[in-house]
Amino acid sequence: MRIAQVAPLSESVPPRLYGGTERVVSWLTEELVRTGHDVTLFASGDSATNARLVPGCARALRLDEECQDRLAHHILMMEEVFSQAADFDLIHFHLDYIQFSLARRAQVPCLTTLHGRLDIPDLVPIHETFREQPLVSISHSQRAPLLWANWQGTVHHGMPQRLLTPLEGNGKYLAFLGRVSPEKGLDEAIRIARRAGMPLKIAAKIDQADKVYYEQQIKPMLNCSLVEFIGEIGTEEKNDFLGNAAALIFPINWPEPFGLVMIEALACGTPVIAYRSGSVPEIIDDGVVGFIVSNSQEAVDAVHKLHQIDRRDCRRHFERYFSDERMARDYLTIYQRLIRKKTSALALSNGVLGWTDLVPNTTT
Repeated sequence: MRIAQVAPLSESVPPRLYGGTERVVSWLTEELVRTGHDVTLFASGDSATNARLVPGCARALRLDEECQDRLAHHILMMEEVFSQAADFDLIHFHLDYIQFSLARRAQVPCLTTLHGRLDIPDLVPIHETFREQPLVSISHSQRAPLLWANWQGTVHHGMPQRLLTPLEGNGKYLAFLGRVSPEKGLDEAIRIARRAGMPLKIAAKIDQADKVYYEQQIKPMLNCSLVEFIGEIGTEEKNDFLGNAAALIFPINWPEPFGLVMIEALACGTPVIAYRSGSVPEIIDDGVVGFIVSNSQEAVDAVHKLHQIDRRDCRRHFERYFSDERMARDYLTIYQRLIRKKTSALALSNGVLGWTDLVPNTTT
């Protein structure tokens, strides 16, 4: 199958540091290549892949101090993608909605995975106008604001099984990994650690948009002997950081579409203590690989129950449900269905097929 993967340009594929969407695009692309598919990756020029790379810009835009308008680079990449559209059996976008108008007019089937939150009123008219566009959700809960959209399936993220491995860690601290932002609940994580009397290590990036929040809300809370702020880390450091933790603390206060850090922790054999919101109940088997809680007191209680969790069960749960192989199989099923549908529609419009050719044969 000839497949195009189209990634955001803000981070490289895979990202050097933080970057969930680009990391997933990388895992999917490499697994598709490994299984024999002809894959073209549209991404920043500093990406690393076994697919054919078509650069949309020289380097990842978030780290490019000369970039003042990210949208301009994405518009140019759209022109390049659709100029090559005839070379593909399917184009898979990871860019929200910027491609919808061109995808509507394309002869090749186009699929979009939505990686972000959908409970934003501004998104409704976009998806109403382009409601024929095939979409994939990354969790069932993510769909809730747009249940009427053209969903082709839910594909939970998956990652290579050898990327992170369980460690014989001492488990003497709690870990927070992610962004410093109000919705990720770092302030809550600090309060939980203080009340539980357990050290908290924080590996987090601070976006420009969240610097005021960090300075005003988080920085004053770091003046505590139990709290250590490490900063942004890459894949190479994650195994030690997560694998040696007693648990990952995930006290979100927003409808998390997926939460990649949860499966990264499970891959390391590390339990997860997470607030019941968004995708959390789809990923965490409560009482088996961690605890789903509703408030800080329940989280503190969960910290004191971590001895009940078998870290081997955490790893087994990851291997069963969240591998890149499973993710690629799920996407290939959707790809094949869309290609068959598009082929039949084109044949019908060209007079090759009659309506009866599109009716399934129920006699065999």
